[in-house]
Amino acid sequence: MSDPTSSAAAGGGYLIYKAALAFGIPAGLAAVVVMLWIQPKSKREWAMALICTVVSSVGGGAMAVEYLQLQHLAVGGVVGLMALGGLIFACGLPGWVIVRAGFAWADRRKGHDLGELVRDAKEIIK
Repeated sequence: MSDPTSSAAAGGGYLIYKAALAFGIPAGLAAVVVMLWIQPKSKREWAMALICTVVSSVGGGAMAVEYLQLQHLAVGGVVGLMALGGLIFACGLPGWVIVRAGFAWADRRKGHDLGELVRDAKEIIK
């Protein structure tokens, strides 16, 4: 009979491997690709874009997998995980675009106070 702690550790290691393959690698690649595509102007913009890209990859990718009911691909093996990884990767790109658009919009309105920015945003949304 095998030791229960060693089998639990092996199972945990496999779960970490699957999570990294399904979520971590595609989210990181999405962030790297878009940062090489359009380089951030400041460290602050870089940090915000990195965080938003990874969060939109993982969160948006999970919502897309749930909405499209693709959970069965995760059980199918590595190829299914790679397919899910591509979807998760694609879900990270809108996060980068939204952050870049926000920074560009705010840069055009430099010198305005927060109240003016909020009024401008409300006018745009209407």
